[in-house]
Amino acid sequence: MFEIIAFYTFSILVIGMFGIVVFSENVLYAMSALAGGMILISGFYFLLGADFLGVVQIIVYTGAVMALYAFGMMFFDSARDIKENIKFKKIIYTLSILSAIFVIFILMAPIYSTRVEALYPTIHGVGNVQMIGLILFTKYLIPFEVAAIMLLAAMIAGIVLVKVKIEETPSNIEVARGEK
Repeated sequence: MFEIIAFYTFSILVIGMFGIVVFSENVLYAMSALAGGMILISGFYFLLGADFLGVVQIIVYTGAVMALYAFGMMFFDSARDIKENIKFKKIIYTLSILSAIFVIFILMAPIYSTRVEALYPTIHGVGNVQMIGLILFTKYLIPFEVAAIMLLAAMIAGIVLVKVKIEETPSNIEVARGEK
């Protein structure tokens, strides 16, 4: 029962975060939601018992999104005045805090429940890293590759956006070189 509730909670949160990424007009909000979505995706790995992959998801992919976040701050005019018209701020803050507490309780529930045995038996003579590689390239190959493809698409989109912006403003480059 716990896994079902946690799965649907993480699913709703991930879809919500990526919805913000798609529909947000502010680049920094979209990048923040993308980083949050990548962190929430690691919750699926933790639910599956792949703690190592969950940590790798947080460190590697969220770190890459943070690098993309830094490039977004450099290449887009993020300092322009943004007028936020948020009504009911206290309700939004309260719901955010309550949802964070709810996610923490979901992540803490397996610690207090019964111990779960590993699905893969230990193989004598094979180290921990080799077992991680075996499990990664068998049981968790598709989710890991889907996350990698999403990151690759984001990287290509970032490169295309930067190239388009540079091509639109050639006069700035000429002024910087002293040609005009």
